[in-house]
Amino acid sequence: MLMCDKEATLLIQGKGISPGLAEGRTFVHRDMLRSLDAPTGIKAENIEREFGHLDDATARTTGDLLVLATRVEKEIDSRLAAVFETHQVMLNDPTLREELRAEIRGNLVSASSAVKAVFLRWEKRFLLMESQLARHKGDDMRDISKRLSDALAGIKIHPLEHIPPGSVLVANRLLPSDTIFLSQHSTVAVLLEYGGAGSHAALFARAMGLPCIADIPMILKRVPADALALVDANLGEVIIGPQAKQKAIFRQKVDARRKAFIAAQARAREQAVTRDGVAIAVLANVGCRDDTKRAMENGAEGVGLYRTEHIYMGRMTPPDVDELLDEMRRTLEPAQGNPVCVRLLDIGADKPFPFISFLAETNPALGRRGIRLLREYPGLLETQLQAVLKLSEEFDVRILVPMVALPEDVAKVKECLTHLGSELRVSALPKLGAMIETPAAALSAQAIEQYADFLSFGTNDLTQYTFAADRENAAVEQYFNDAADVIFRLLQITHDDAPGMPLSVCGELAGRAEHIPKLLQCGVRTLSVAPPLIPIIKEAIRESRCNAT
Repeated sequence: MLMCDKEATLLIQGKGISPGLAEGRTFVHRDMLRSLDAPTGIKAENIEREFGHLDDATARTTGDLLVLATRVEKEIDSRLAAVFETHQVMLNDPTLREELRAEIRGNLVSASSAVKAVFLRWEKRFLLMESQLARHKGDDMRDISKRLSDALAGIKIHPLEHIPPGSVLVANRLLPSDTIFLSQHSTVAVLLEYGGAGSHAALFARAMGLPCIADIPMILKRVPADALALVDANLGEVIIGPQAKQKAIFRQKVDARRKAFIAAQARAREQAVTRDGVAIAVLANVGCRDDTKRAMENGAEGVGLYRTEHIYMGRMTPPDVDELLDEMRRTLEPAQGNPVCVRLLDIGADKPFPFISFLAETNPALGRRGIRLLREYPGLLETQLQAVLKLSEEFDVRILVPMVALPEDVAKVKECLTHLGSELRVSALPKLGAMIETPAAALSAQAIEQYADFLSFGTNDLTQYTFAADRENAAVEQYFNDAADVIFRLLQITHDDAPGMPLSVCGELAGRAEHIPKLLQCGVRTLSVAPPLIPIIKEAIRESRCNAT
């Protein structure tokens, strides 16, 4: 929607994919998508030289991605660092390498031309496939191609490195590697033509606290450069060239939210108790030590979800027990004395690892992932459980089993945990929890209850599998609604079927204040959210009641 008055004030409506309010001047970036130039020919005697250029550029890009992953883990979010670690795996895929060499040799073109042609073909293949894995990889392939092309051309400066402070970035889309530069500069908001709520762009924007609005058609033609913009990503609205009254109203709204956040921070270390007197535990989702430290500073009462996938990223062999233990201990040390919940390795689907024989699947989102893959590779499961059992000597540890669909998924883990605990002479086994991420698990709570000590809802995947809607697929985005009545009904059914079972939510739904009352009324008594959200969620709890009356 576009409205225009005599003062040329524009009101543009899109879809908010990262909440917040911001004011700044527009910076229109037109270099996100590069055209495919005419191929550069070479002579046959120069084929080996081009192979060398390609190998050198691949090595440099791999190193850059490793540095980038480390930086993202430290500065933004460990979960997002995994994006760049996955890029390393894709870049060094033997099939891709051979296709690039065949392009150079067969068509007598330069390494740079081969990269553009081959990556474009791969991107089109992914877009034509009907699988979650394929749809996730479109932007990834474009991003890797751009990095490799820049390395071949000797380009070391990213165009977004010089974005002016206080800018509202306007672009067609954001690639994963574009977003890292936004955290280094004073970008206050982002406006995009393309980008769903579950896209990499949305995940990065939310992790950095950047308001972001997407789904704005013809954005580069509609939004002028260097114009004042008022961005309300909560409503999905942006006002370009606002009038004095509009600016005054917007700034009052910003000031009110700022004061509310300051008040929430002042009470963040206090327990969150509802208006009807029920204490609700607020924990944190973490992936690295900085996450845990920030969470505890913001008033977290422990760690509700510790993601361990990054420990396995970028490795040709999986970590052993001691390596896992050292990394877990280092990450969780700021939370010592509080409960910490370690999720077992959740890989598979769109997260292949080089040390696992990757089986191509028609629809990997419905294939081997989480506990399904761990049951197939019991050595991986045993190593993790041994590390957690040793960790339990120092920490109050719980264990979460990902992607549960059958009661025996949890039973197998409990059996293995009991056996290893006996071998290691552990006096008290850690509590075992099941991730409720599938409708089958939600409807099997009674059967799962005999093997689990608690249940934790991963509402992102629960929504995806309930609606059969990939959250990365913009074509079905209207179906992906994690706050739909059917999702709350699944939570309520789980509670009713296993009324004595402790329930927690660690998906993104737990971090949205407006839905806290309904979660509590479904019997949820523990929430685990991103560290920056803890003060706001505690305030939302204090304004809520566990009973609807």
